[in-house]
Amino acid sequence: MAIAERIENKTARIAVVGLGYVGLPLAARMAGVGLRTLGIDIQKARVDRVNNGISDIADVPTADLAPLVASGTLSAHSDFSVVADADAVVICVPTPLSKTRDPDNSYIVNALESVGPHVRKGQLFVLESTTYPGFTREVMAPMLEKSGLRAGVDFHVAFSPERIDPGNERYGVKNTTKIVGGLTPACSAAVKALYGAFIDHVKAVSSPDAAEMVKLLENTFRAVNIGLVNEIALMSDKLGLNVFEVIEAAATKPFGFMPFYPGPGLGGHCIPIDPLYLSWKLKAMNYQARFIELADAINTSMPAHVVGRVQDALNDHGRALKGAKVLVLGVAYKRDIDDYRESPAITILDLLHKKGATADYYDPYVPSFREDGHTRTGIASLDGLADYDAAVIVTDHKVIDYGDIVARAKVVVDTRNATKNVTDHRDKIRML
Repeated sequence: MAIAERIENKTARIAVVGLGYVGLPLAARMAGVGLRTLGIDIQKARVDRVNNGISDIADVPTADLAPLVASGTLSAHSDFSVVADADAVVICVPTPLSKTRDPDNSYIVNALESVGPHVRKGQLFVLESTTYPGFTREVMAPMLEKSGLRAGVDFHVAFSPERIDPGNERYGVKNTTKIVGGLTPACSAAVKALYGAFIDHVKAVSSPDAAEMVKLLENTFRAVNIGLVNEIALMSDKLGLNVFEVIEAAATKPFGFMPFYPGPGLGGHCIPIDPLYLSWKLKAMNYQARFIELADAINTSMPAHVVGRVQDALNDHGRALKGAKVLVLGVAYKRDIDDYRESPAITILDLLHKKGATADYYDPYVPSFREDGHTRTGIASLDGLADYDAAVIVTDHKVIDYGDIVARAKVVVDTRNATKNVTDHRDKIRML
């Protein structure tokens, strides 16, 4: 029986490698439509949590996960031998940057090496982890072919970029259009059948390379436009203008303008990283991705600009940054989530320390975090806010009362326009 038929009649088994922010929502959605789903993760603690019906991913409530595990539709494993029982294998592992800001595909390579001994005829292998155009064809397929079987002949290979947006209450796995690109027409048909079983809309492109480029275009578009408004913010600061006022006024134009908003820097697992995968690939072809590199330079400079704004605000109050107590509000990379990967708040905290300030943070979603082998713990409440010389709004969580922050703080540096509706004590506020 062909894989598409097994998917349609719900006899197919699907393995999802990596049960993090991308893999667990995907696995839960698959299991939710009745597909027998085998989650694989090298973190034993995560495997144990999932098998106990407990989720550590906010987008997958424990109340939704537990019944799937109890019914046996979803199970978690640390042994890759279960791949041999799977009809399709979807790889959802991290693809960070190295310390030299080059692509680090080691997690994918390690996953493929673990999957390799269990490859069999008729299987479908899908990569969802973001990488550069050509990786699926040039690296993934040959690694799987070490089994002695041929990609596109004996088994199917495809790329389908993840489109997970943590904390998005409107768009999730089910209703976000899925892009797929197969190595051959038969591979495309197989991957369309898989995702079509549990996602509303699936769009196929001509190749894995095109699908890889789709993902990089999406996030390069955002990174470049954020870089533009961040530079507009720097210009506005020089001109004594409120950049948020300017953007909101420009956004009243019903055509020819799309508002993007500045901030303290880029965070998360996609926008700060993905464009550099494309830039890196093009360097090997003797082409400089100038927009990407310029936007990256501007966006990575924003934490230093924020610290400069704190220093200026303290100077206005007769206080030096060295020796000052500064409270950073929010360490997650965006509002109302607990994900702090690549968060500019971490860089801001480090820069404040290097400038001689005592820098603490408060984040109800991230009570502590681990970075470079060290654990940093936030303050438990805002009761002692008045003891700080300055407060910096880095992540604008909705649960924080910013009117109260402004009322009690000595000075506030607002990088997110969180205080726009605060009418009292405006003299305390310094915008980005």
